[in-house]
Amino acid sequence: MNPGSEAPGKQAESIRSERKHTMTEDEKRRAGVLFFPGDPELKEIKRRTHNLNLDYNATYEDEVEKRAAILAEILGDLGEGSFFQGPITFHYGKHTHIGKRFFGNFNLTVQDDADVYIGDDCNFGPNVTIVTPLHPMVAAERTRLRTADGTERRLCWARPVRIGNQCWFGAGVTVCPGVTVGDGCVIGAGSVVTRDIPANSFAAGVPCRVIRPITEADSMKYRPDILADNTVPEPPPAAD
Repeated sequence: MNPGSEAPGKQAESIRSERKHTMTEDEKRRAGVLFFPGDPELKEIKRRTHNLNLDYNATYEDEVEKRAAILAEILGDLGEGSFFQGPITFHYGKHTHIGKRFFGNFNLTVQDDADVYIGDDCNFGPNVTIVTPLHPMVAAERTRLRTADGTERRLCWARPVRIGNQCWFGAGVTVCPGVTVGDGCVIGAGSVVTRDIPANSFAAGVPCRVIRPITEADSMKYRPDILADNTVPEPPPAAD
């Protein structure tokens, strides 16, 4: 071995360390490691989005085209037929991806330091909050950690949130970092979702837990007192 050469293990560790040190703060954010949220590039994205939030919240409900134009500037993706009652609060905005026919009631808040994915045909009640950032548990570490260049800063990291298709979130639901909620779930009002919820579940509570599966017995066709003169359409035929 040449005097200046390194063993493979040490060399790989050195490369990883060098790569980590040369990563931008946005790259660290995307990698799920500690990053500095006060980085000028990140602050500029957030400042722009916060201003656009205010622009949206100053619109009237019937200013459909104006609202659509603002949302197109805020969000990473937005499916057709979606509606946001407002006011809205997105942190970055560009990290949020929403499917078709979404309905968001009053005071939707999405702190999308990491990516947030929301499927098609979801309904959110008032005051739903989705958060992705995390902070150290030790108090002193929340106020300062030392970066690779020796600077002491407040750092955080973030975990993505994924919400499936056809979910209904009651008023005041909070979804915590790293959570996945499966298709067809109903999350009860005031719940704090701290862990994954399997598809087709009714879940509620603080912390949120699965109460029971949602089944055919929950169909409105068994509630004629509420169904009144409406009908439940037959499901579309299964694809070949």
